[in-house]
Amino acid sequence: MLLIAVLIAGLIASLYMSWNIGANDVANSMGTSVGSGALTLKRAILVAVVFEFLGAVLVGKHVTDTIAKGIVDPTVIPLNYLMLGMLAALLGAAAWVTIATYFGLPVSTTHSIVGAVMGFAAVINIALIHWDKVGMIVASWVISPLLGAIMAYLFFTILKKTVLSKADPIKEAKIVTPFFIFFTAFIITMSIIYKGLKNLDLDFGLWNSLLISTVAGVIAALVGVVLFRRFQYTYGDDVDKYKKLEKFFIYLQVMTAASVAFAHGANDVANAVGPLVVMVDIYNGATVGTQLSIPLWVLVLGGVGIVLGIATWGYRVIYTIGEKITEVTPTRGFSAELAAAFTVLVFSKLGMPISTSHVIVGSVIGVGLARGLATIDYRVIKNIVLSWLLTIPIAMAFAGAIFLLLKTIFLG
Repeated sequence: MLLIAVLIAGLIASLYMSWNIGANDVANSMGTSVGSGALTLKRAILVAVVFEFLGAVLVGKHVTDTIAKGIVDPTVIPLNYLMLGMLAALLGAAAWVTIATYFGLPVSTTHSIVGAVMGFAAVINIALIHWDKVGMIVASWVISPLLGAIMAYLFFTILKKTVLSKADPIKEAKIVTPFFIFFTAFIITMSIIYKGLKNLDLDFGLWNSLLISTVAGVIAALVGVVLFRRFQYTYGDDVDKYKKLEKFFIYLQVMTAASVAFAHGANDVANAVGPLVVMVDIYNGATVGTQLSIPLWVLVLGGVGIVLGIATWGYRVIYTIGEKITEVTPTRGFSAELAAAFTVLVFSKLGMPISTSHVIVGSVIGVGLARGLATIDYRVIKNIVLSWLLTIPIAMAFAGAIFLLLKTIFLG
C-alpha cells in the first residue's frame, strides 16, 4: 500500500511539474513571436501545443544523460529514501516554478529539478552531491545567456547593415534572406537529427548529420528564393516600407519558434518524467541505475502536462519575454530565436547543462543592445537574474523540507 500511494502521488506530481514546464518555458519559443506581432497569443499557444507535444512524445529524451544531470548517484541511496526523494524533488521544483510563473519570471525548469534533487540528497547526506557538476551549472548562468546575447547582437547587426539601412530594404532582403533561411534550416535540422532521434533508434553521427543539414538548408534557401521572387510590393512612405519588410520576416520567425518548441518538448519533458521513471522502476522491483529508459506512456503523460500548462498559464511569461525586456519586431524576434537555437545546439551537443530560458533572455537582450542601451528595461532584467540565482537554493529548500515531511509521514 505504501509503494502504491507514493507512486500515485508521483504520477500527480509529475503531471504538475509538466504543467509548470509548459506554463513557464513556452515563452522560450513563443515569447518573441507574440511580442513582435508575428503570432497572436491564441495562435502562439496553438503552435506551441502542437510542436511541444510532438517533440515530447515522438523525440522525447528516451534515455536521460543522468538522473538530474549527474548531480547525485541514485545507486547509493536506500530505495525507500530514493522513492520519497524523487517525489519530494518533483513537488519542490514544481512549487518554485509555479511561484516564478505567477510573477512572470522565466526560470530554468532544468535547474529547478537539479536543485530539488540536491535538496533531498543533502538531507540524507550532503556528501552525495557531485559539486563539480553544480559548478558547471553555475558557470552556465553566465556563459549561455552571454553567448545568446552575442549571437543575437551579431545576427541583428548584420540585418541592420545589409537590409534595414538600405533605401530599398525588401530588394536587399530578397538577396540576403536566403542565406538566413539556409542557416535557420541547417540549425533546426542539426538540432533534431544529431543525437536527437534516439527514441526512434536513429543516430546519423556527426558528419552525416552535417551533410543532411546542409542539404536541408540548401533546399530551404532555394525554395525561399523562388517564393521571394514572386513577392511584389510598392512603398507608400518610409513607415510603410519597414512595415512591409517586417511582414517579410514573419514566416521565418514562426518557423524558428515552432522548431524551438519542438526541441524544448523533446529535451525538457525529462525534467518532469525522469524522477517518475525512477519511482516506477522501484515499484516494479527493477534495478535503478544512473541512466533511464523512459516508456512511451510516461512521455505522453509529460506531453499532456506541458500542453495543459501552455494552454492555461503560458501567457504570463510570454509577455515578459516578448514585451517587457525590449520592443520586439519580426526581424528582432527572428534574430533572437535563431541565436537561441544556435546557442542551445552548441551547448547541448557539448554536454553542458544549460537553460533554454537563460539563452532566450540573453538573446532578447542582445537584440536590444544592437538597438542601443536605452531600449532595454533593466529593472525587468534585474528581477529575472535574481530569480535565476534563487532557483537552485529555493528548490533545494522546498524539496528538502518536503522530503523530511514525507519521511515522517511514510517512514515514521
